[in-house]
Amino acid sequence: MKKKGLLVVIFFGGIMVTSGFGLQSMMVAPPSTDDSVTTITGTPADNFPDAQRAQFCGSGTAKSTDYVQEFSIPTPCTNPLAIVTDYDGNVWFAQTNTGNIAKFNPASELFTEYDNPSWPSGARSMMWGMDYAPDGSVWFTDEAHDIIWQFSTFDEEYNRLSYPSSGNSLPQRLLIDGSQIIINDFTGDKLTFMNPTSNQEDANYLSIPSALNNSSTSDFVLDDDDNVWYTNWLFQQGGALIKFKQNDYRTSVALSNQQFLPLPDFIDVFILPPGLNTPNGITITDDGTIWLADTTSSAFFSFDPITEQFIQYVTADPLPATYGNLTGVILSPISRPYWIESDSLGRIVFNEQAGNNISVMDPTSESLIEYHVPSRNPFWGDCVDPNGLVLDDCGIAQIFDFTIDGEKIWFTEWVENNIGVVDTSVPLPLEVSLPSGNSVSITNGTVQLFEFAISPTDVVAQDDVLDVSLVATSASPFISVQPFDDSFSTFQLAGDSVEGEPGEPTQISVVIYASNHALPGTYKILLGGQLPDVAVSKYITVTVT
Repeated sequence: MKKKGLLVVIFFGGIMVTSGFGLQSMMVAPPSTDDSVTTITGTPADNFPDAQRAQFCGSGTAKSTDYVQEFSIPTPCTNPLAIVTDYDGNVWFAQTNTGNIAKFNPASELFTEYDNPSWPSGARSMMWGMDYAPDGSVWFTDEAHDIIWQFSTFDEEYNRLSYPSSGNSLPQRLLIDGSQIIINDFTGDKLTFMNPTSNQEDANYLSIPSALNNSSTSDFVLDDDDNVWYTNWLFQQGGALIKFKQNDYRTSVALSNQQFLPLPDFIDVFILPPGLNTPNGITITDDGTIWLADTTSSAFFSFDPITEQFIQYVTADPLPATYGNLTGVILSPISRPYWIESDSLGRIVFNEQAGNNISVMDPTSESLIEYHVPSRNPFWGDCVDPNGLVLDDCGIAQIFDFTIDGEKIWFTEWVENNIGVVDTSVPLPLEVSLPSGNSVSITNGTVQLFEFAISPTDVVAQDDVLDVSLVATSASPFISVQPFDDSFSTFQLAGDSVEGEPGEPTQISVVIYASNHALPGTYKILLGGQLPDVAVSKYITVTVT
């Protein structure tokens, strides 16, 4: 395929880091005596030997809770990944083990899978990025073949564009922005802007190099002025948040006789704070705040472009069923926030890869709702003992992508062959109240008592009893929080004896401690209650003076 375009040639090399960071974490092979045996089934499962099918194909059994509904994909072992909705509410997703696009109609609950005649037999590719264009096309990335695919939802045909590879490219996330397609090259040290032509035979493109040497170029987002915000980071070494002023750059290119212009003239670089090591996901809210998800911790961060201040937030600890800990080796489980988006209500949504959650944070109320996905694959946790005993209902489904459609959040389960939806309009059973306010001032080396309350809401049935686990986590290793009385680590809440009335709240006291090493600044801790299917919490601000 012929291509032309302006390519900035100042590259700094690349590093071999998988874009599926965390795929190898807590990965356990199923017990087998012969890894080479492959039973031919005539399905995509044939791409894996028998010994790996439980791990990568999952059970394919759809489960549900009050908040989450799953749907099993008819074809087994498709490995669904990137997902998007169209203007009619149809759900489109890519299958990494077949090369196909599939559609799910929520009204009829029917799947349609579209065969890709150009896909090589037996090929697999992680398709991380997908977007729906106004002309009815679904665009998605293909990291294994350095291809950008287009699927027309009207004529049901596939077209493809070759991605401008730099020898070590990995096209990852994708966004349709007017007539151009923006793609981050995770290992290729660049951000690429492509302008497909009407006949799909040519593509003009512009690639800008990474701002940091040998770094990963991760997710990106546009602000109201069309500036592109994205991250460059080095594994376990930190990195930078980048603001690329694309309109200024393109104007200067048009007015200049130079073919290439110095990139530093058109970018602002903000060094990431300690503790933000793997910023895969990024989004922006209406007030201009940038939000970043950190995949090697349980944290996500806000960044104020005016004050240039980062603030670290934390999730609840993962449920023990997600990691199992059968061998006892997991001392500090983490939730691994991966991608992050904002919705029309100003909330931010992110997937907790290792927490098996879809989570919704409201920056205005500083509340966090974590919806637990019921399907779990035991071969991605510490759920198998050396003798091959597999714990029931243990593991994670590898929720790697999601899309927001009003109050619904659709997601894929990469190793369970399901898609699912969270309905955020369903009333919650718990409410957290902070009668003393949502902030605390403390000096380092001291402790302070903080009181709050957790109440059942009026949706809890009359005389029903909820078993609640306390959520009390800190975003910083220098600020700790724990219950004043260990009896409140788990407790019960009962519905009121009068139908339709909420039950009595439980008053809880926690002890907040700032270590001697805590620097002056703003910190966040999370307080709330965890049920098997949902956690409801609020943040309080701890100011160390």
